[in-house]
Amino acid sequence: QVQLVESGGGLVQAGGSLRLSCAASGRTFSILLMGWFRQAPGKEREFVAAINWSGGATAYADSVKGRFTISRDNAKNTMYLQMNRSKPEDTAVYYCAATGKVALGRGEGEYDYWGQGTQVTVSS
Repeated sequence: QVQLVESGGGLVQAGGSLRLSCAASGRTFSILLMGWFRQAPGKEREFVAAINWSGGATAYADSVKGRFTISRDNAKNTMYLQMNRSKPEDTAVYYCAATGKVALGRGEGEYDYWGQGTQVTVSS
């Protein structure tokens, strides 16, 4: 099993920055792909970004491309999401996800492990 714990959420003004972290524990050697998803009130959970084991391949949702950066530090078993130029529409609960699959997945069903989520609120 793999356990994921997100941190770093909070309140930020529009245009500001925030960095989310996701710490993995347990059978971390089985993780090949990690990703971030988010769910706004009244909406379905959506893909934000994904990164492969080496960090050499990444994928982003069009809505965050150019503003958010995903990265990981395998020595610390931690993944990050740097959120820059935040917008009110970025307000959501952000979830960390992981899987032993290789392909950069954008669907929820492609991930096996999930964190509890961290709230991000962007004020206008």
